[in-house]
Amino acid sequence: MSLVKSTRCLSRSDWFALAAVVAFAGFASTARGQIGLFGYQQVGGVSIDADGALSNMTVDKRGELKRQLEKALRAAPGDMAARSELRKISLRGLEAAITTAIKRRGVLPDEVGCLAGLQRIRYVFALPDQQDVIIAGPAEGWRVGPQGEVVGAHNGQPVMLLDDLLTALRTVDAARQGGLGCSIDPSPERMQQLMVAIGAASMTLTNTNEEAREKGEVFEQVLGPQTITVFGVAPTSHFARVMVAADYRMKRIAMGFEPAPIKGLPSFLSMIKNGRGAQNMMPRWWLATNYDSVLAAPDGMSFEIRGAGVKCLVEEEFLDQQGNRQRTGQASPQAKAWATTMTNKFGELAGREPIFGQLRNCMDMAVLAALLTKEHLWEKSTLQVPMMQNAKELPTVEFNAPKQVASQASLVRRSSSYLYSVSGGVQLDSWGTVMKTEPSDKLAAVRDGLGAPKSWWWD
Repeated sequence: MSLVKSTRCLSRSDWFALAAVVAFAGFASTARGQIGLFGYQQVGGVSIDADGALSNMTVDKRGELKRQLEKALRAAPGDMAARSELRKISLRGLEAAITTAIKRRGVLPDEVGCLAGLQRIRYVFALPDQQDVIIAGPAEGWRVGPQGEVVGAHNGQPVMLLDDLLTALRTVDAARQGGLGCSIDPSPERMQQLMVAIGAASMTLTNTNEEAREKGEVFEQVLGPQTITVFGVAPTSHFARVMVAADYRMKRIAMGFEPAPIKGLPSFLSMIKNGRGAQNMMPRWWLATNYDSVLAAPDGMSFEIRGAGVKCLVEEEFLDQQGNRQRTGQASPQAKAWATTMTNKFGELAGREPIFGQLRNCMDMAVLAALLTKEHLWEKSTLQVPMMQNAKELPTVEFNAPKQVASQASLVRRSSSYLYSVSGGVQLDSWGTVMKTEPSDKLAAVRDGLGAPKSWWWD
């Protein structure tokens, strides 16, 4: 997401901060998906119409969606419902389960669509003698969350979805060439117009909240709808909507349009309102991959993916005379502090606001796809998974592509500075993660303890 910063230095004793953002939430069809997503036609509360416009979902519609999904979603069967610190999934077995289900029923069971309740990918093992690749991580049974998310029945963390795994595997080359991500931006022409409007408003703004609200509405109209750009993945994919929705939620929390659902994560606006020394800022935040180096066994057959998964980064920008954003490579202490807090609180936040956990899941799966390709694990294991790798064999669910969203402004009184808060997108660098490896002898014990598979998954 992006907004603007005035290049003028205004001489006025009373100043204000402008937080302009895009906001969206929504409701969509709940017909069963062809690959077992049981009508998972929304993410993070996002509603997108046929023209690609985003809108807010009402409380009533959220409740309606939750009720419909609860009726459609089948509970995890048998032992799959139990909490497991290390659930194993055979990619060869998963491919076979997909093939069998499609041939027999034309739709996948929910346990396949939910990847046996997997919630993170921690280990990857190539097994040439079995022509297989095993992925492993924590997992548990599932339930429907308050906004229609599929989350763990016990910990509330989102469950990984097969649909996102398919997208990650099929976009691995695009991820290598330029990364995956999204951005939401106003046009340079609109930003120039907004600069003029803000300059005029600053000379007439009084101390009344009513006038501040009216000025905010004017700014929203001047800035107009912002353009959504998705790169590296199809904008119609669930994966893309996760990135866009996570970007939105971060912005909403940063700008104080809604409180964080956890303690210790204040809005950025409250920080600059109560702090000192912040002048003429236009910080741009974005969510990025956050992994430690990948541990690799000496034989190149076993790997451990480590790290929190997601971090928040920040950089201040300014506008040139044409309304184009220019990078500075720097950020104010307040902006850095908010980004650091967001990063430190991310794990806790993901348990209360599942869209952040969904983004982390997508990042895990993109890292897995890059690791499989970079380390030649497909070739080493002689494993072929045409259903998972070929979109013609198994299409992913398609959504209306997000294209634009209305701007939203909020004015906050402050003295001695003129502040514009800005946020900006998601940058998923999966290949940058897998290029950092570190040798380890500890993986042999984990590999030896995999146990015998019961089916395509086991604990």
